[in-house]
Amino acid sequence: MLKNEYPEHDINKVFDYMEEVIDKGGVHDKTREEFLLVNKLFASLPPEAVEYGMRFLHGHRDLPSSTDDLMPLYIRFVNLLEYLEKIEALREIPATMTPEEIMARSDMTSSLDEHEKPFGKTLLGYQYNLTEEAPAKAEDNNEEGECQEGMHLMNCIAPVIRCKDMLATSLFYENNLGFKAAHLDDETMPHIRLVRDNAVLILAEDPIYDFYIYASEPMLLYYELQNKVKILKPLEEAGTKSGVNREFVFEDGEGRKYCVSQNMEF
Repeated sequence: MLKNEYPEHDINKVFDYMEEVIDKGGVHDKTREEFLLVNKLFASLPPEAVEYGMRFLHGHRDLPSSTDDLMPLYIRFVNLLEYLEKIEALREIPATMTPEEIMARSDMTSSLDEHEKPFGKTLLGYQYNLTEEAPAKAEDNNEEGECQEGMHLMNCIAPVIRCKDMLATSLFYENNLGFKAAHLDDETMPHIRLVRDNAVLILAEDPIYDFYIYASEPMLLYYELQNKVKILKPLEEAGTKSGVNREFVFEDGEGRKYCVSQNMEF
């Protein structure tokens, strides 16, 4: 449970507080990694999604269903904040303490382990890995200020190959080149996906896309691209045999069509 008071709408002040506490030290080794991951993911969201995150911080749980996908981020955000509040409180050691205060301090110390469990783990399909060197400042290496360390929104790209007989072509790649095939007959575009090592190929008799981009969770990539490229098909749920697939389609400057599809395997 949070103890401090935070602004209703300014998430940047919350992140400033987090960074100040982390900079003082005495935190788990992966606390900064957790902070950078949460910070980067919030930076990728539209303003209304960030606002709902602030509402969650202030105890509101009546959020719209559109935020369901983001709930793991909101929970990790509040978990990190509560952890840092406890770290800050434990730094102050009173000269004298009552038995009740000693017990409360012991309970608070013991509770830190639960807060630290998710640190450094994947969140919404993404992970932020710190290098040994300090991250370079954005203004030094990137005029647009985009982060270059650790955050991968696109996991794999696969060209779509037109073929007269998908099954015959697939057998050629399987028997002669060692690929493994997945037959996706119920997708928007029936196709066969061939995978070997880091190579992925898509076979289709009548392709409607030129490339597939695979992402473990396309939502954040959609938010990044929706105002920069021509969206042909917005992000939505598409039923597949294996469950629910999140995908959207965009077009590049020369008319090539890209289907961004969810796949946790890449």
